[in-house]
Amino acid sequence: MNAQDPEDIAVRLAALREEHRDLDQAISGLAADLAVDQLRLRRMKKRKLKLKDWIERLESELIPDLDA
Repeated sequence: MNAQDPEDIAVRLAALREEHRDLDQAISGLAADLAVDQLRLRRMKKRKLKLKDWIERLESELIPDLDA
């Protein structure tokens, strides 16, 4: 898989977005439970932030460079 191939980037983006969405739903469900493991919840939130960063980085790779 070529990291610069737009099709490969799009496939990876779709997978990351799905994982991000799943984590968001899981975090919402756990946050409503008062007996939730706070460490687990923090780790999930940290993972969600990492996914967001990866998504933004890959999206920026899809934007063509414009030579001024």
